[in-house]
Amino acid sequence: MADAAAPRHFRIVWLTFVCVLLLCLVPAALLQPRDATGQSPPIVVLEIQGAIGPAVSEYIQKGLKTAAKEQAPAVVLQLDTPGGLDNAMRDIIQAMLRSPVPVLTYVTPAGARAASAGTYMLYASHIAAMSPTSNLGAATPIQIGGLPGTPDSPEKDKEQPPTEKTTPNGSALERKMVNDAAAYIRSLAERYGRNGDWAEKAVREAVSLTAKEALALKVIDIVAADLDDLLRQADGRKVVMDSGTVELATAGRTTVHIRPTWQNKVLAIISDPNVTYLLLLLGMYGLIYELANPGVFFPGVVGAIALLLALYGFQVLPINYSGLALIVLGISLIAAEAFIPSFGSLGIGGIVAFVAGSLILLDEEGLRISLTLIAGTTLVSAAFVLWLMGRMAGLRRRPVRTGIEALVGMTGEVREDFSGAGRIWLMGESWRAKADGTLHKGEKVTVTAKEGLVLTVEKLKEEH
Repeated sequence: MADAAAPRHFRIVWLTFVCVLLLCLVPAALLQPRDATGQSPPIVVLEIQGAIGPAVSEYIQKGLKTAAKEQAPAVVLQLDTPGGLDNAMRDIIQAMLRSPVPVLTYVTPAGARAASAGTYMLYASHIAAMSPTSNLGAATPIQIGGLPGTPDSPEKDKEQPPTEKTTPNGSALERKMVNDAAAYIRSLAERYGRNGDWAEKAVREAVSLTAKEALALKVIDIVAADLDDLLRQADGRKVVMDSGTVELATAGRTTVHIRPTWQNKVLAIISDPNVTYLLLLLGMYGLIYELANPGVFFPGVVGAIALLLALYGFQVLPINYSGLALIVLGISLIAAEAFIPSFGSLGIGGIVAFVAGSLILLDEEGLRISLTLIAGTTLVSAAFVLWLMGRMAGLRRRPVRTGIEALVGMTGEVREDFSGAGRIWLMGESWRAKADGTLHKGEKVTVTAKEGLVLTVEKLKEEH
């Protein structure tokens, strides 16, 4: 019995071992992320073109969350930007630093740039790459509303160019902005072992580099001809993550492009300074027309919607509220010219306020109102004021057509025969009249003057 039980006991132990091994291997296999076809998940590609703003920030943050959820091996940010808003840039960088998925920022296509905010994003990436004909740099923060002659203007820079060891001349606020930006980009450089000295120089002196120069100075990690070349060169590199050092496995991986949603596209349109500017004008003029013509409704409804959309756009843009107030004042004065004729005083003042407000409303790099648009809307407003002035002048030259003064020049009919003084019918009423000579009942007469309630008339001359 003992000999027969031994093989049976051995089989039970062996089956138990196999089951335990399977329980260990199956979860390990399940933990390896795969899609429906059994392949490893693809690399996520996000495309950023144009100024960095709220819409771009939301798009990138959602893309990074999607990549983390799908356990993608990496995220590639294809970047081409002139710069953008500081708040939006910092939100993006914080999301990149928190991301559990390595982020590869790639300045592409040929001729693309990563200026200003784009330079910070490159320094915040786990892998920084550029296409051969791209460039980066010019990362000096710009103060909103800078005017010619101030320290941040080009004229001042020519007179007193900053040196590498000094910050630009200017107000305390400007120095604080530059020093804060320099410390920020240096901290990003130190995190990934990149050239912090050049990064600070890009902030203080607004210098730029080509892709080849950036690689030589260890500002970037890779110069790649295309996306496949980037993934091939990045494969096997070790990057620093919050969880520790991770080795990239990108060679031969498929890619999937995540496009902006319609919400991102609408937000991008509304937050465009030129569109927001037009929405403000449309809203103001629509409400003014509705107030001048109560009961029309359509201009008021369209104006209210446009004004609310404009206010939302201004809420996410770094506007100068003095400029916004000047624009509103200018439009109000131009509208007042139509209701309170001042022969140009209100209208011209409104145009001056409108132009001044438009010019200083927004002046951040990559987010400026088109001068052509400002000139066009100003010319339309000026033409409207000139038309009103001409109309008012013409009305002053026209004879009075209302009131008792309008009786002069009208034609009446003699009520009864009289010589010197009598009565005539005029506008359905009986009027006292006087005339030189004798007039007969039924004759037509013309009013030549008025004294109190007595009209001076003469016999209507017949035309032949």
